[in-house]
Amino acid sequence: MKSATASLLQLLVIGLASGQPPQSPSVADQSNNPLQAIGYRVGGGATKIALTSTGAVPQAYGEATVEAKTGATYVEAEVKSLAQPTKFGASFLTYVLWAVSPEGSTYNLGEVRINDAGEGRLKTSTQLQAFSLFVTAEPYFAVHQPSEILVLQNEIRKDTKGEVLPVHEYKLMARAQYQRMGNPLELSVDLKHVPLEMYEARNAAEIARSHGAEQYAPDIFATLSESLKKAEDALARKAGNKEIVSAARQAVEFAEDARALAVQRQQEEKIAREREAAAAKAKAEAEAKAAAEAAEAKRKADAEVRRQAELAAAREAVMKAQAEVAAVKAKMEAEAQAAKAKAEADALAKGKADAEALAARTKAEADALRAKEEAAKAEAEQARQAAEALRAQLLEQFNRILETRDTPRGLVVNMADVLFDTAKFDLRPIAREKLAKLSGIVLAHPGLNLEIEGHTDSTGSDEFNQTLSEQRADAVRTYLIDQGLPETSLTARGFGKSMPVADNGTAAGRQQNRRVEIVVSGEVIGTKIGKQ
Repeated sequence: MKSATASLLQLLVIGLASGQPPQSPSVADQSNNPLQAIGYRVGGGATKIALTSTGAVPQAYGEATVEAKTGATYVEAEVKSLAQPTKFGASFLTYVLWAVSPEGSTYNLGEVRINDAGEGRLKTSTQLQAFSLFVTAEPYFAVHQPSEILVLQNEIRKDTKGEVLPVHEYKLMARAQYQRMGNPLELSVDLKHVPLEMYEARNAAEIARSHGAEQYAPDIFATLSESLKKAEDALARKAGNKEIVSAARQAVEFAEDARALAVQRQQEEKIAREREAAAAKAKAEAEAKAAAEAAEAKRKADAEVRRQAELAAAREAVMKAQAEVAAVKAKMEAEAQAAKAKAEADALAKGKADAEALAARTKAEADALRAKEEAAKAEAEQARQAAEALRAQLLEQFNRILETRDTPRGLVVNMADVLFDTAKFDLRPIAREKLAKLSGIVLAHPGLNLEIEGHTDSTGSDEFNQTLSEQRADAVRTYLIDQGLPETSLTARGFGKSMPVADNGTAAGRQQNRRVEIVVSGEVIGTKIGKQ
């Protein structure tokens, strides 16, 4: 083992001194070689699976013995012909065995240390019963997320016992997240006095620092620095190997926690900036629309003022004409005293003219009333079209973030089960990012109401499913309130397994049934405009 470790550290020093990571073969594409999980039956006895090369180390191979028992599943993995991990870059010091669930969650099962011949063995266990296995090159043993340097993956043998299940998409850590330039730690090969764990601790601390842990996770980074100093002091005073290794491994774990927290907080900053940008854009669009509506309203008001002025002028002309008629009547009566018959005829003619004038005025007033009713109907239609346009706009904006459909209840935004950890109600970072964008749009349109509804598949007890559906709905409501949405516009309910949308008899159907739906409604978006 000492000669293997010496070779590994020699490669590490060469890589760091050159400032350039060694070249490595490309890792097999997940889409071309998808992982397959196996559901192991409790009490079914031990079974074996093959570990085959992804192409990163063509000659590498191995196998794993797996046995599911009550309370845990036990794994014994053996690898052979693996190259030293530093071939992938000076920052890669070891190998890690991973389990990935069918839902895509990854779990670090432990470090695989290899000898000169590239051989290594690991005995471990996991709470999972259905999972896939793979091996990656890593900078240290305590990483939370697998790197993209995937060297071995499980392959089902003819004699493998268990149910074959597909594995959904899972995340790998990009190689650039771990590579460093130059040799900032000035490492040298001294295996006689320096255990490999010290190099992993120094490496982990440098990676955490390069990810901004001093700024974004200062408390954990301070604890990391103290642990690393403790390990360095133990090394300097030539303490026992057990004390040095224990302190170094503790430093590695603090370093990974600091790096992960720094990445999370930087992602949260990015989400906040994107949410603010989305809110600003929505506000600008709303202000532009309001300005256009105000301009249109002013135009209509000006037109109405002109119309009323014209009507007033017409009424004044009619009154003037009536006055003139009265004057003519008086004159005619004075002149017709001598000719009564003619005067009576003239009076009859005048009465007829007055009746015709009255009929004309009545008609004009009726026409004006009808015109006013037509204007009112036009305004109502315009308001309906505005609500319809806003509903279509929101449907398009929401669909850019999450799958959304238009229903008589409102716009239904669907959050798939993959946005939560398996059987938990914690929101994944991608879920928080999408909800932040959604909240930015909703904030720009006051008057919207959100009903958050949690659903599960039929797996598990009624009580468990009901509780999980309520917890997931409450988690979404709490996060939206944190993003600035008013509590009075948000409600959350859980329906358990009572409202499936697909067949629970298949894995695909169960995944569709595990969901959280956000129903967006309100008078401002009017009635349904699309298909359910």
